[in-house]
Amino acid sequence: MNHSVPSPEAHGYLKRLNLEQRAAVESIDGPLLILAGAGTGKTRVLTTRFAHLLLTGKARPHQILAVTFTNKAAREMKDRIETLVGHTVDGLWLGTFHAICVRMLRRHAALVGLSNQFTILDTDDQIRLIKQVMEPTGIDVKRWSPNAMLGVIQRWKDRALTPTSITPAEDTDFAQGKARDIYLAYQERLRSLDACDFGDLILHVYEILRLHPEVLKSYHHLFRYIMVDEYQDTNTTQYLWLRLLSQRQDEDANIACVGDDDQSIYSWRGAEIENILRFERDFPKAKIIRLEQNYRSTQEILSAASGLIAHNHDRLGKTLRPGTDDRRGEKVTILAAPDSDGEAHLITARIEALHREGHDYAQMAILVRASFQTRAFEDRMLAKNIPYRIIGGIRFYERAEIRDALAYARLLARPGDDLAFERIANTPRRGIGATAMQKIHAAARAQHVPLMAAALAEDGPKLLTRKGQEALAALSDIFAQGREKLGGEGHVVALEAVLEEAGYLQMWRDDKSIEAPGKLDNIKELFRAMAEFPSLEAFLEHIALVMDADAVQGDDKVNVMTLHGAKGLEFDTVFLPGWEEGIFPSQRSLEEGGERSLEEERRLAYVGLTRARVRAIICHAARRRIYANWQDSIPSRFVGEIPEEWRNDINPYNGFRVPETPFPRPASHWPILARRDRGKTSMSPPMEEFEAGHRVFHQKYGYGTIMVVNGETLSVAFEKAGDKAVHASYVDLISS
Repeated sequence: MNHSVPSPEAHGYLKRLNLEQRAAVESIDGPLLILAGAGTGKTRVLTTRFAHLLLTGKARPHQILAVTFTNKAAREMKDRIETLVGHTVDGLWLGTFHAICVRMLRRHAALVGLSNQFTILDTDDQIRLIKQVMEPTGIDVKRWSPNAMLGVIQRWKDRALTPTSITPAEDTDFAQGKARDIYLAYQERLRSLDACDFGDLILHVYEILRLHPEVLKSYHHLFRYIMVDEYQDTNTTQYLWLRLLSQRQDEDANIACVGDDDQSIYSWRGAEIENILRFERDFPKAKIIRLEQNYRSTQEILSAASGLIAHNHDRLGKTLRPGTDDRRGEKVTILAAPDSDGEAHLITARIEALHREGHDYAQMAILVRASFQTRAFEDRMLAKNIPYRIIGGIRFYERAEIRDALAYARLLARPGDDLAFERIANTPRRGIGATAMQKIHAAARAQHVPLMAAALAEDGPKLLTRKGQEALAALSDIFAQGREKLGGEGHVVALEAVLEEAGYLQMWRDDKSIEAPGKLDNIKELFRAMAEFPSLEAFLEHIALVMDADAVQGDDKVNVMTLHGAKGLEFDTVFLPGWEEGIFPSQRSLEEGGERSLEEERRLAYVGLTRARVRAIICHAARRRIYANWQDSIPSRFVGEIPEEWRNDINPYNGFRVPETPFPRPASHWPILARRDRGKTSMSPPMEEFEAGHRVFHQKYGYGTIMVVNGETLSVAFEKAGDKAVHASYVDLISS
């Protein structure tokens, strides 16, 4: 249907843009990179540019390819475009990478051995399928989990690697070196089912465009303009797909990419910051426009964030400034806490004070580096009756791994707790499936005894397979030994021993998924929480009250989330706890990625600061509890990288002195793989307590036993990593 639309001048939409935004909208022909800083109106620019192409007659709706990362962003763009042009716009190629590629793949499915009615498998179906593929190989699925195998395959697909294109250099020793063969069998099985997974949607289309020039040429003829949102988050396959579509023969590419290299924080899910950094090399005639007027934050917050991110080398460079001259406010507050408990007290006290002054809870956010950090704040806010919500996740005590660990704790304290037994009887797998559990239930009802007692009774072998009977008997012995430890070594050591001997902790160590290390961190945080209570019963009573607590009704709640989950959001007040070496930047990230990971951690800090509109409050603690011991911490290098003129250092505790050395040291003097200062305090074990035979925990190597003590060097036999020589300050003493 034809519509009569007013000219850009008559419509007036260009008048609503600042000079930088208008330049980006009116730069129509040729490659364009729009570097859009936080809060600079990138969505307005993207949608206005799309509408401008339509209103000036440069293109019809179906001739513009616009790619986003979320369905929400796509819907928002479509709504805004239709508002600007004044009518419904049909035939758009506007959507997520996956949605666009599904549409393309339906057209050309036969070229990759599929019908145009192919099925897209969800995660559960993928797991079932990969299990079927792994079983004939003889791979131990307990050690090499199907979830982890899918993760390996997805990473290959993110890098545009098909089974036949994986070279020895790109291969992995996962699953005893059989991962590539499993990938090949998995793909063949998918084709036989006329199905694909989400990774295939883009990879199949990329392969079609690469191998079939006539198909690629048809899309070159169809799409006159291409626009891409969040370009810094593209993975290799998405990048290559876009390159093919944009590089027309004998023509300049009309591709406009919007992104912010300073907000590239998703390398762990395949994003490649190099894609945006090399834009000018990919498109030599490219024009770069920087959107630097921020309409969100005050001058103080923007200057602090700019000063911090300037320490990164891999960036194209820009400096944010307020969109209006009067956006002045408080300096970024740096709060020093004596310990992690004091940190939670300080932040919740500030939340209460702000609320008394009339500030809504909903306009406050606590942004943490790792999910285990939320526990202390959840406990404190529950105690103070402060309503809160967990965004992008679930409450600490409602996480699956925490519920599992609590079920073990309940059964440790109360052998007749049938609900706890049901939850952990087959976690990890012990050959006690649903059918066996039904038989155990029937026997327990007939004998009027708890489930575990019924399963271990004389007629237990009738209920379970031999494997299940032996596994359950061993589990019963583990709990018996754990109960002996309760009276002597305490409830923290007892539960840790039960989880270790029962194989639950090892289950997560063997899990190669991205989420597994975080789950182990959460369990460690549970141990820290337990240490604050005199007994296991006292702790379980506390948990029962926490789980039963009803949050205040309504939407006015403090927002709690990870820094990764906060991208794209904004709040009046942002609290940033845990800015200490080893937590932020994350020690695990530094050990795995070195300088590259350090720069991504710094970008994550920049994202956190720029979520704040009015005030940003950073907090660091001098000590944090690890199990029952305290460990010294030093402030994050990121604190010292914030220019002094834009920060306000506060130490609210009399007599408590924050270490002075970290702040003045230039970032270049920090060792890339530096771990936190583990200097021992009066509550930490002195050297004389380390003896041969003691069990220890190392953040990288896991659990082990001391074999030889030589001064401050320990020779440790680690359960997974083998024999290692480590400094005593790098390990925690688990038991003596």
